[in-house]
Amino acid sequence: MSKIAVHLGQTLTFQGNPMVQGIDSVSHTTRGALAVQDGRVLARGTAEDLQHAYPDALCYDHGAALLLPGFVDAHVHYPQTAMIASWGKRLIDWLNTYTFPEEMRFGDPDYAADIANRYLDLALANGTTTMCSYCTSHPESVTAYFTAAEQRGMRVLGGKTCMDRNAPDGLCDSVQSAYEDSKALLTQWQGRGRASYVITPRFAPTSSPDQLSALGALWAEHPDCLMQTHLSEQPDEIAWVKTLFPDARDYLDIYETHGLLGANGLYGHAIHLEPRERDRLREVGAAVVHCPTSNTFIGSGLFDMAGLVEQGQRIGLATDTGGGSSFSMLRTMAAAYEVAQLRGVALHPSALLWLATEGSARALRIADRVGTLAPGTEADFITLDLASTPAIAQRSARARDIWEAVFPTIMMGDDRAVQGVWVMGERRV
Repeated sequence: MSKIAVHLGQTLTFQGNPMVQGIDSVSHTTRGALAVQDGRVLARGTAEDLQHAYPDALCYDHGAALLLPGFVDAHVHYPQTAMIASWGKRLIDWLNTYTFPEEMRFGDPDYAADIANRYLDLALANGTTTMCSYCTSHPESVTAYFTAAEQRGMRVLGGKTCMDRNAPDGLCDSVQSAYEDSKALLTQWQGRGRASYVITPRFAPTSSPDQLSALGALWAEHPDCLMQTHLSEQPDEIAWVKTLFPDARDYLDIYETHGLLGANGLYGHAIHLEPRERDRLREVGAAVVHCPTSNTFIGSGLFDMAGLVEQGQRIGLATDTGGGSSFSMLRTMAAAYEVAQLRGVALHPSALLWLATEGSARALRIADRVGTLAPGTEADFITLDLASTPAIAQRSARARDIWEAVFPTIMMGDDRAVQGVWVMGERRV
C-alpha cells in the first residue's frame, strides 16, 4: 500500500442536489481535508481531524484553494478539437463545412492519436478528469482515445460514431459495420481499466432505420452500457428529421421505435422537446445533457433547466467540444448561468458546481466512482484558486460567504484558476 496523503483546503460536501434541495444540502468547511491512498479517497473531514487521524501522512496544504472533484464533461466530440471556434454556421452547415471534413482525417491512426493526446491534455489543464466522447466512424479514433486516456490513468467514456447516410462517403459506415465495429470495440474496451464503451449513433438524420435498429439490438445485448446520441438541438434539424421519419410521433419516438430509449441513454442538447418527449425521458430515467456554450455559439436555443429540473429529469453538463466554444467547464458553468438568466432563472453557484461534478457523474451512471470525493471513490480531484486573476481576486475579496467567493471564478475563471489536478491520487497538472 502507498503512503497516505492528506490534502488541505476549503471543501464542499453535497448531501443532495442543490437545484432541488437548496443550499442547505451543501456544507462548506473553511479548513477541510481529503485523505487519499492507493488512488482512492480514504476519508474527508476537517483538517484538524484528518491530520490527527493520519499523523504520519504526507501533507499538502493548498491554503485557501477549493478542493473539488475533477470536473465531469458529459458530452464532447474530441475529434473536433482542432476545429473548435469555427466561424458562422448553423448546425447542418456547420457539420458539412467543418466537422465532417475534419473527422475524415481520423482514419489515420497517427493523426487520431495526436488529437486525442492534445484534447486530453487540454481537458486536464482545465480541471476535467472525466468525459464522455463521440469518436468518429473510424475504429482507429476509438483506439486512440482510450489509449491516450489509459496512459493518463483517466476514467473516460466514449464510442465509435455510427452513420450510414447524409454524410461524406469517407465517413459513412454501414448497418453491418456499425454493429460489428461497435461490438468489437465494446468487447475490447468496456471495463478495461477505467474505460467505458458507449454505443453511439450520431443522430437520427445520419442513420438509416436499419442502422438504428442494429444499434438498438446491440444495446439490448449489452444493457449495462450507455448509449449516446443527439436530440432536438435546432428547429431546422427537427424539421429535417420529420421529413426523414414521417411516421414518427416526434424526434424521441424514432429512437424509441428502434430500441434506443432507456435508462442508460444520454440525449445531448434536448432544447426543443415536446411534452410527450419530456414525459418519456422522465419515465424511463434517461439523462439529458445541457451544452450551453454550443447552444449559444451555433444559435440553437435556450435549454429549459428549471422546467426540466422541476419535472424530475436527470441532467448533465457539457462543453460539447468543438461545437462548444471552450474546453473549460468553468466557462460552461458561466454559460449555463447566462442561458438560465435568459429564461428568467438565476442558477445558484452550488447548482452549477454540482452539475459540473456529481450531476454529470450521475447522468453518466458513475457517481459511485467519480464526481463526489466520497470515501471509497476514485481520487480524481482539483484545487481551484479563487483569486487567480486580479479581476477575480478583487471581487472574491469582498465575499461574505463561500458562494460569493466562488461565483467570480465560475463567471470569469479559466485554466489559470485550476491550481492542480490529481487523477487517482497522482498529480497530472
